Amino acid sequence: MAPCRSHVKVNGCWSILAGDKVFYKIINRKKRVATRVADLLGYSIWAPVNLLARKPLNPREIKEILVIRTAYIGDVVMTMPVLKPLKELYPESRITFLTCGGARELLKGNPYVDAVLSHDVFWFYPGSKGFAEFLKELRSKRYDLVIEARADVRDIMFLAYAAKARYRLSYNVGGGGFLLTHTAPYPGVKHKVEYHLDLVRHLGAKIDFIEWGLVPAKEELLKADGLLGGGGLTALKIGIHPGGRKALKSWAPERFASLADRLITELGASVYFSGSPDEKELIDGIQKKMRNKAVNLAGKGGLRVGMAVIKRLDLFITNDSAPLHLASAMKTPTVAIFGPSKSIETGPYGNLNRVVEKDYPCRYTCDEDVCNFRNFNECMDSITVDDVFNAASRVIGEIEADKVCQ
Repeated sequence: MAPCRSHVKVNGCWSILAGDKVFYKIINRKKRVATRVADLLGYSIWAPVNLLARKPLNPREIKEILVIRTAYIGDVVMTMPVLKPLKELYPESRITFLTCGGARELLKGNPYVDAVLSHDVFWFYPGSKGFAEFLKELRSKRYDLVIEARADVRDIMFLAYAAKARYRLSYNVGGGGFLLTHTAPYPGVKHKVEYHLDLVRHLGAKIDFIEWGLVPAKEELLKADGLLGGGGLTALKIGIHPGGRKALKSWAPERFASLADRLITELGASVYFSGSPDEKELIDGIQKKMRNKAVNLAGKGGLRVGMAVIKRLDLFITNDSAPLHLASAMKTPTVAIFGPSKSIETGPYGNLNRVVEKDYPCRYTCDEDVCNFRNFNECMDSITVDDVFNAASRVIGEIEADKVCQ
């Protein structure tokens, strides 16, 4: 969907003054209405200020850069490809990445990041405390350019604008554009990796290939080998991630059990279930439904060792979840199960993969929290064990064919 053409550009921002329209990439109707009202008020107040403050971006002034992606781990992974081209565009700059606490360790060892800030902001992580202290820390620093990667009015207002940078860049599709100095044009729905890369392309960055900046350390790979049996197994190693952040995006546990049994019996695979410590009980329940033995790795080794485990696997099968995007970064072949979410936005990116999904029109206007379809969660329930097993078999066939060619 293309942006409306009736926009008035003010200081690099799209204003919505009297009668003007703006496209909002917000599915929830109540949030969209509230954002529109807030923008109408904001633009009416800030338009004169923006007109007076109009200033083109001067690359020579960019010494300190802040990239903001506060939620969630999978989205942080899909933001990380912007760092290399950003560093190449401003090689003398220092880049700080602001993210949630759970994603902080993903930035460890990244050659394109000079500093990391982390805080679980209360609008994404209810119950989180200490925002006032964190904001004080943020405001004590000086940034020349802030890139807010989500295009969320709360991140723009409470973080990007609060940082008081000379230049503030994001999209104007989630509200708060009146607080930006520059906005990237929104071309319509595309994969989130490209959505993020378009921000640095807007600044003039050239992107020849994707580099995630996620490289497991040697000791992390050794721990992963230990968890997988020392790395000396000749059997096909298949990982399964049955959990996820949202219940509507999770395939049924009994189907994961049946799938794992078939992978073991028919393909001779060793199966490893991955998950957070909170998902151990879920996986224990799946294993009780199985005829064969599989390994439960939930909570073992932490996020970075989990990433290394995924790198060592021959195939990774998962719901739409953060580990899916780690698999893309590790270039591990993947089968992804999609229901209410859109694979065009958050599917596997760049690796050998298959997406298993059914074409329900309501998926494209689903907020992934509440299902209003006549048959509850049918987009997930209609995906059979045969569907996923056949997709996995095709990917494995391609892997074997590649080995022969080599």
